[in-house]
Amino acid sequence: MTLNEYYDLDVSGIVATIKKEGAKRVLVQLPDGLKPSAEELQEAIREELPHLELFFWGGSCYGACDVPLHVDRLGFDLLIHLGHAAWR
Repeated sequence: MTLNEYYDLDVSGIVATIKKEGAKRVLVQLPDGLKPSAEELQEAIREELPHLELFFWGGSCYGACDVPLHVDRLGFDLLIHLGHAAWR
């Protein structure tokens, strides 16, 4: 089973965004349905960015309005929030 078999995740887009932003410490927030696939997503991102400090939010994720506050104060350069639809 792979992520792309069940979910339409743009891993290359995630990697491109991390590179474009020059992020060194990235926090990824997943909805509950994707949390079991976090390790596979981590491996896919690390293939392209092996030195990236990558963390996954373990708390709730009930949609675009439920993002961790003050990500910068937590020491992260970038928050990647995955949900059911694209939102930029």
